[in-house]
Amino acid sequence: MRRDQLEHILRAASTIAGDPEVLILGSQAILGSFSEDELPEKAHASIEADVTFFDDYDNEKSDLVDMHIGEDSQFHATYGYYAQGVNVEVATLPAGWRDRIVTYTGDGAHGALAHCLEPHDLVVAKLVAYRMKDMEFADALLAAGLVDADLLLARAQDLEAPAHVRMVTGWVAGWVKKYRPFDGISDDGIKDNDGQTS
Repeated sequence: MRRDQLEHILRAASTIAGDPEVLILGSQAILGSFSEDELPEKAHASIEADVTFFDDYDNEKSDLVDMHIGEDSQFHATYGYYAQGVNVEVATLPAGWRDRIVTYTGDGAHGALAHCLEPHDLVVAKLVAYRMKDMEFADALLAAGLVDADLLLARAQDLEAPAHVRMVTGWVAGWVKKYRPFDGISDDGIKDNDGQTS
């Protein structure tokens, strides 16, 4: 997905829901922070944007979006990309994520404003989901230097469930051990003061 395509989805979703404030939760929230030219291919390869709204706890707005511009809709058939209407609570996120939201708009959005997850919050949420595509997404952003392993580990500590904390810190520590062994992060995500892996 490109930013102009995200803007098209923003414009359409905002019109359908009657709400100019659109929350983007899935991988394409990364386009709020980086353009497609700055991103590795695997970070913007998806053709769907997960769309919801801050006050949409009953899914009324997101269901309308899904109906009109969702998967297998005429919109999807015409343009080759689509919006997935999701529940506002679908993603498992670190505490404080709302305070770190990145806003994005563009000429093609016609006044609609995207509220996108901050990249580290987004990667943590993807690692909690733990599908192959989520791990590839996290790997691509780490390898490109667009997210920081130490900050991911810190954000993981702000997850509510201990199992999720262990899952994310274990994956990030494993990534660092494999690709940057001299960063000195242990298997439990703790960085040694001397830079050596414990």
